[in-house]
Amino acid sequence: MAFAKIAPQQTEQQLRDYLGGFAFHGDKVNQPVASFSGGEKARLVLALIVWQRPNLLLLDEPTNHLDLDMRQALTEALVDYQGSLVLVSHDRHLLRSTVDEFYLVHDKQVEEFKGDLADYQKWLNEQNAQPAVIKAQNELSENENSAASRKEQKRKEAELRQQLAPLRKQATQLENQMEKLGTQLQQIEMDLADPSLYDVEMKAKLTALLSDQVLVKKQLESVEADWLALQESIEDIMSQAE
Repeated sequence: MAFAKIAPQQTEQQLRDYLGGFAFHGDKVNQPVASFSGGEKARLVLALIVWQRPNLLLLDEPTNHLDLDMRQALTEALVDYQGSLVLVSHDRHLLRSTVDEFYLVHDKQVEEFKGDLADYQKWLNEQNAQPAVIKAQNELSENENSAASRKEQKRKEAELRQQLAPLRKQATQLENQMEKLGTQLQQIEMDLADPSLYDVEMKAKLTALLSDQVLVKKQLESVEADWLALQESIEDIMSQAE
């Protein structure tokens, strides 16, 4: 077992029990890493991180290839992690749970972002709108002496607004859904943190909450994926208008 090299003081059964928590069972613990799928390699890296607890973690999209259970396991491990963490991710639940500072990479600069994810969405929407406004102003200035050009410019601006209006409306709706689902998920996780919930007589409520947690997570991930795709569509339209 290769994992034994970094934990020689542990028995094989202890290591098997530990790796079992990351869905490595039976013969899988002795299988060559080269034969692992992307998701299995990601789980193995997660197991190594949790075990070694380094002083600094640099993680780039760590939830890629992970199922919901492993995403939650990673989130919980990072919440308990005591070192410094630099995280790049589109997983909003992971960011909300583990990060207390945001940095913006924009216009060839890196600077601290004053706000949360909701503020970033607003900032991104404003950035998407700026190129069209600047372009319209520049073209209007260049052609201010031409009535025909001004008319054409107005037509282009109206056409662009018409294209973007339903997309921005849909983006706002998705943002509201993400906020609502995020609030629901936080409430469920607060309820799950209640020790009394794990008493035998509370089994039915615990089962219901765990089911709700899985459902809301799936809904949130679906809405976030739709929002990202929509932002790409808006950016494509904006770039074509330039």
